[in-house]
Amino acid sequence: MIFNDLDEASITVYNIRHGGKRMFTLIQHAHVYAPNDLGIKDVLLCNDKIIAVEDSISFSYPDMKVVDASGKYLVPGFLDQHVHIIGGGGEDGFSSLIREIQLSDCVAYGVTTVVGLLGTDSHVKSIEALVAKCKALKEQGMSAYCLTGAYALPSVNLTGSVGKDIAFVEEIIGVKVAISDHRSSAPTKQELARLASECRTAGLLSKKPGIVHMHTGKGKDGYKKILEILDETDIPITQFRPTHVGNQLPSAMEFAKRGGYIDFTADEETPAQIAKTLQTIPLKQITLSSDANGSFPIWNDDFTISGMGVGKMKMLYDTIRQLILEEHVSIEIAISIITKNVAQALMLYPKKGCIQKGSDADIVLLDENLEISDVIALGKEMVRDKKVISQNYYQYDK
Repeated sequence: MIFNDLDEASITVYNIRHGGKRMFTLIQHAHVYAPNDLGIKDVLLCNDKIIAVEDSISFSYPDMKVVDASGKYLVPGFLDQHVHIIGGGGEDGFSSLIREIQLSDCVAYGVTTVVGLLGTDSHVKSIEALVAKCKALKEQGMSAYCLTGAYALPSVNLTGSVGKDIAFVEEIIGVKVAISDHRSSAPTKQELARLASECRTAGLLSKKPGIVHMHTGKGKDGYKKILEILDETDIPITQFRPTHVGNQLPSAMEFAKRGGYIDFTADEETPAQIAKTLQTIPLKQITLSSDANGSFPIWNDDFTISGMGVGKMKMLYDTIRQLILEEHVSIEIAISIITKNVAQALMLYPKKGCIQKGSDADIVLLDENLEISDVIALGKEMVRDKKVISQNYYQYDK
């Protein structure tokens, strides 16, 4: 494709809209998974958007960056929908509170879009701080959203109600709550149904998913209340989004067979779980998240803590890579679980989660060993040749 059609009138309009700042990046000879397999393509970026995906692109512009991606796979930037961006913890004393996530923690592992949330820590950490962190990550060049609420009901919020948070706060797209967990507030069916209805109405008003994102523990109740709500009310199943589904896999499979989304948490057992789930559940209903910077307590039988771990964003792509290399799932299917599927579930597609004209310029290049070599977020180079080049505001590692 030859871009001789960028005439003077088009350039003048672009200059007015963007203050005269145009940055082009041409990525050549990449094997593109959009996430569907497109074969060898050239991809042209202009500022924060993809403007062309073609067999061959002939175009030049002053100071344009050209990247030879021969021998590499080009995939959409990853979406991680369960991240403790201001840090989780507090379950083993105040000293167990976990630090905030940094931009470099995300982009180093291909994540260009995050959804932040609280956990058990709503006494110490706030929705105000969560929204502020979203804004900070956006200032630094990536995309960030968040959920109001935490484990307990009534939900902590910013504006006075969950519905108003979703309707009027740009970054807030749903609510977080915990079910089937000894740390939850043991929500009733009526409370969960009312919460889902409030979120749905606010989501319709604000063109957001308005989801009830549910931390699911290993409790006796499983998904019983949620399944009963679906039987007894008219609330669509898509309003409920269970995560950590490996804790309740039989119930999760029943939920998915009814048409619901299920979100796995990345760990060593997850690739095999996902591969098995793909045999009976449609691909589009399966997503994966990291639980990065969340606390991973080790519980004894009497619910005392014997140890504490921390969620790592690195596990997100490690899990997908293992799914491809060890479970022999195709690149197209595996990548969909952290790109297209998440974007569609969160009403961000095709802005996010795909490689096509008009989509955000969120791109990951993988080498022949399926290791992350380069990352671009909203057109800005974040990782080059396996080295993070984006800068955190405070460089804590120095």
